[in-house]
Amino acid sequence: MGQKKLQRFAEIETFPNVLIYPEGMPGKWHTFYKNNHPLTLELACGKGDYTLGLARRYPERNFLGVDLKGNRIWRGAKTALEEPLPNAGFLRTQIDKLANYFAPGEINEIWITFPDPFLRNSKSKKRLTHPKFLQLYQPLLAKDGTINLKTDSAELYAFTQEVIAASGCILVEDIPDIYAMTEVPPLLQIKTFYEGMHLEDGRTIRYLKFRLPEAPLDWRAIKLPSDAEAVEGGD
Repeated sequence: MGQKKLQRFAEIETFPNVLIYPEGMPGKWHTFYKNNHPLTLELACGKGDYTLGLARRYPERNFLGVDLKGNRIWRGAKTALEEPLPNAGFLRTQIDKLANYFAPGEINEIWITFPDPFLRNSKSKKRLTHPKFLQLYQPLLAKDGTINLKTDSAELYAFTQEVIAASGCILVEDIPDIYAMTEVPPLLQIKTFYEGMHLEDGRTIRYLKFRLPEAPLDWRAIKLPSDAEAVEGGD
């Protein structure tokens, strides 16, 4: 590991707006933010571009970027301290461990911005909108909590549409090309570092917003058409 990365890893351990594999946090996020405002997560946040952008627009809400890579979190956390943005925080951990950090209903909204689409069928369960992850999010989301996906991947976009339908989710918004709109909604005007690169390459940016069903999900019981196609055609 390079000296710069080591320095950043050491530095984020001193940041008051960063928690690294914390214990005893379920039901206690109001103590971290020192208020009881609604909590929004950005999963696989990278440098936290959306966490910061949302925090600037909505000072009456709390935002938490979640990522495993401390080197990336450093940039977002440092910006939040410098501005300052007291409603922007960061959690270093694996996303599949979210249940260790949040009480039922403690999360009001989830943003998933330009995640790895894991295009190989054999890796589909790693996609952050796979039913396996939706089952993980379900008890943690407040009633009527929403999930937002912003992606340049046509494959992940189509896969998530399929998951929404097969899982009994409620589709709130489906925008196949954000920048083809006459007026881009303020929430979608926030650009991540990767989004800027994708736009320079002429890629289409897609957006989905949905709610999970009230009935408990069992991801193993959800049959996706793409699963059957993968079995028939191989990986």
